Amino acid sequence: MRNINVCLSTSLFPFYNEGNKLVVVVDILRATTVISTAFHYGIKDLIPVSVVEEAQGYLNKESYIVAAERNAEPIEGIPYGNSPFQYMNEKVRDKTLVLTTTNGTKAIHLSKHHEVITASFVNINAVFNYILQSDKDVIIFCSGWKGLPNMEDTIFAGQLSKMLMSSKQFSSKCDSLLSSISLYKSSDDDMFSFLEHSAHRIRLKHLNMEQDTKFCLSPNLKSEIVPLFKDSKLIPYEK
Repeated sequence: MRNINVCLSTSLFPFYNEGNKLVVVVDILRATTVISTAFHYGIKDLIPVSVVEEAQGYLNKESYIVAAERNAEPIEGIPYGNSPFQYMNEKVRDKTLVLTTTNGTKAIHLSKHHEVITASFVNINAVFNYILQSDKDVIIFCSGWKGLPNMEDTIFAGQLSKMLMSSKQFSSKCDSLLSSISLYKSSDDDMFSFLEHSAHRIRLKHLNMEQDTKFCLSPNLKSEIVPLFKDSKLIPYEK
């Protein structure tokens, strides 16, 4: 039986970073939701970069889209930010998206020595099926906020953990997994209201990004695409 753990933030990842695991990177508000949405609308691949300056090096290159965010805010001079609504159009089709964010792209790079996929509520069912087909132990890696846990990633980890544990293919002795499932059960009826006083929902509200939050927690589209990190890029997994 395979093992599953939940890592609640980037600062905790060194405690899980051993062996060769399947790491599921989660940044619900908003990076992995943007990634799922952009692939759904037809981007070819995605290069996650660590710093804004590296992303700026791709500006004005043909067939590249450059996107950046720091502290939830867009970066001046970079055309795209971290809102899923920016990617819901034909302009992104067959392009390479270069993305840097405060937390999500950092988590991808921290885990790149493992097999890495990204997950959101947009593609949770596809991710669930991908994990079932694997033979590796699993880490659900919550990006959190600047090294600290956050509620929205933990809730997602709880839902995915509950689905996986119900498959009877996994065992776990992870208190973070049990805590995430408990938080998910508490929030299941209305995640948006449940997160009313959470730090990142408040942060986005002050930036007039409530629609982003609503979409990320309850998207009106579903994707069958699982973004897989390979050769320094996220690409759509092909069966």
